[in-house]
Amino acid sequence: MSYTALYRRFRPLKFEEIVGQEHITKTLRNQIIAGRVGHAYLFNGGRGTGKTSAAKVLARAVNCLNPQDGEPCNECEICKAALSGSLTDIVEMDAASNNSVEDIRSIREEVNFLPTLAKYRVYIIDEVHMLSTGAFNALLKTLEEPPEHVKFILATTEPQKLPATILSRCQRFDFKKLSNDSIIKRLKYVVNESNIEISDNALKLIATLSEGAMRDALSILERCLQDGNTNIDEDRIKDLVGIPKLTYINAIVKSFIEYNVEDAIKAVDTVLNAGKDLNNLLWEIIKYVKDILVYKVTGELEIYSESELTDIKVLADEVSKERLLYIITDLSKLENDMKWSTQKSILFQVEIIKLCSENIIETHVETVDKSKEKEAKAMDKFTKQPESNIKSTEGNNSSTKNETNNISKAISGFKEVGGWKNILEELRTSGKIMIYSNLIKAKAIELNDMTVGISFPDGITSFGKTILKKPENINELSRVISIEYGKDMKVRIIDSVDSLPKSDKKSKMTSIESMANDLDIPLNIID
Repeated sequence: MSYTALYRRFRPLKFEEIVGQEHITKTLRNQIIAGRVGHAYLFNGGRGTGKTSAAKVLARAVNCLNPQDGEPCNECEICKAALSGSLTDIVEMDAASNNSVEDIRSIREEVNFLPTLAKYRVYIIDEVHMLSTGAFNALLKTLEEPPEHVKFILATTEPQKLPATILSRCQRFDFKKLSNDSIIKRLKYVVNESNIEISDNALKLIATLSEGAMRDALSILERCLQDGNTNIDEDRIKDLVGIPKLTYINAIVKSFIEYNVEDAIKAVDTVLNAGKDLNNLLWEIIKYVKDILVYKVTGELEIYSESELTDIKVLADEVSKERLLYIITDLSKLENDMKWSTQKSILFQVEIIKLCSENIIETHVETVDKSKEKEAKAMDKFTKQPESNIKSTEGNNSSTKNETNNISKAISGFKEVGGWKNILEELRTSGKIMIYSNLIKAKAIELNDMTVGISFPDGITSFGKTILKKPENINELSRVISIEYGKDMKVRIIDSVDSLPKSDKKSKMTSIESMANDLDIPLNIID
């Protein structure tokens, strides 16, 4: 008897079994009940969030002979044929390997024929963003006006790569990254059905490692069962995945904070001598520092025991947010550099020494304290200057404040983004803590129907501006905002009045005035 992977064996057969996407499954069920199923759908979301499972359920539901409350019965002739893979009217296509114009043209020819057994011929095209430009063009007309007996379900992880002409012809549904609670709930069902003994801490660890992907969570669980032992605890998962024990991670990070290079190298050597993977070690350190920063900002963490939280609190009290951000940034850069290096261990050791070197760190992360010190010295000079010089200094010192006030006045007429709290929460839960921490006191406004502006009523540090203006961070912020809006949105960091969009009316009048001046014609403008 052939073995079936857990994620395939426990693939949801009904909408109600798809966890964490109730906002989508409820809508689809209502459409089926009302008989208002669209001709084209786009399912967008990260890996393992249920896109393909939802597409399969929808394909069966629209063809089911005995649908029940918008769900397929999975018992009729059509449902059984679809589940066994013998129903030719439901076609699944992987666009990653079938992305040519010829592949799409074959679909265009097939859609003219009636289904052989079912009511609808349903095409499920996975990873649709991989289609070539020619293939998209070939699909466009069919997608716009397909025959009544044809339905399209497109799935992708990168909707920004799809042409706008394709996006506008589909009903778009955005699948969220699953919460740890949703993943744990489904894992409990799987382990109960499979007679697996597993601790609560182990379930939490699997959910954390899966990073919001149910399929990844089931794959990790499956790795723990390869030796036939059905009793799983937290230490066993860490051993199989190659994760060092938290005591060693704590010791390494503590060495960074205390600038103790000897203890840091000893702790790293202990972990590596135990056979742990260097990349996993680096990932764990970054994650642990990120969790310290989250705890320092929010005072909350979910997956740690009371003793572990006590250790984190001790470290959080000893270090500044700026220092933690610097460590995360530097280690993330190291992670990227190690991908292309043949001397990973050397790069890693150099970075450990660098992070434990107080002089180097202070140059980068103690800018706030130094700026305060400079400001104090400036004030000393200020009190000793002649009156004429004092007036000049006052103007320089107040320029930044005036600029902030000007921005606040300029944006007062714009509408605030309604779901800004949701956007911040998504950044926090998805681990984008550097972006999140620099946006906590920011204000988001709608500059127009395609652009969101981010302003800072209390001002923004040069470090924060550097972080937020990185292309990868702008792209991530744009992605999260686009999901909240349900359409593609651009992001603009507002750090000066000049960065605000100019009024169309004003720009048109300026051009008319310019033309009048060029032609030497007197112009009298009446509002």
